[in-house]
Amino acid sequence: MAQAKNFIPLEQYRSYSEEAMKERAEEFYADIKRRRTVRDFSDKPVPKEVIENCLLAAGTAPNGANLQPWHFVVVSNPDIKRQIREAAEKEEQTFYGGRAPDDWLEALAPLGTDANKPFLETAPYLIVIFAQNYGLTPDGDKIKHYYVSESVGIATGMLVTAVHHAGLVSLTHTPSPMNFLSKVLNRPDNERAFLILVVGYPADEVSVPDITKKSLSELATFVE
Repeated sequence: MAQAKNFIPLEQYRSYSEEAMKERAEEFYADIKRRRTVRDFSDKPVPKEVIENCLLAAGTAPNGANLQPWHFVVVSNPDIKRQIREAAEKEEQTFYGGRAPDDWLEALAPLGTDANKPFLETAPYLIVIFAQNYGLTPDGDKIKHYYVSESVGIATGMLVTAVHHAGLVSLTHTPSPMNFLSKVLNRPDNERAFLILVVGYPADEVSVPDITKKSLSELATFVE
């Protein structure tokens, strides 16, 4: 096996006592379980620096061969947000108006979703996440990317977590299909829209669905 090159010491790692690890894990769970998806946003401005650092946090995500197959387009321009809303609602009207099977609509019913997406204009930021199916050299040659969906999914999860940690709320929005995003945002052919993350402050007196999450015994199996 070839010897790996350009390795450096792992100096950033921090070790904790077992008691401290238990406490940190419990504190993190207590904080992250407060995270809720919202659909009603305030138009209150968010400092750009907050978004920048959340994106840098997402960019630390593990990924296939460290090729980092993602690109984040941060939209705050009102005209572009309006274009995205109009195109998304057009697709959603088709979805709710007959394209979606009945069982899918039944699953969505408790969440109170419909074809109207005002949050796409109200929220101060839309972060459109693109997956890069392949990379490009400066000469235009293709670079194969590995585990693209897995890598981008992990980065997206870290972005959602970073946004929550900063004190904001978010909504993962996936109009289907999302091809219009590449056109509106003038993205290259090697990218495909993965998800729109709506980011901002919650509207005053916002409410969320009364739902629960799986218990530990339901979501995990320990093989000892």
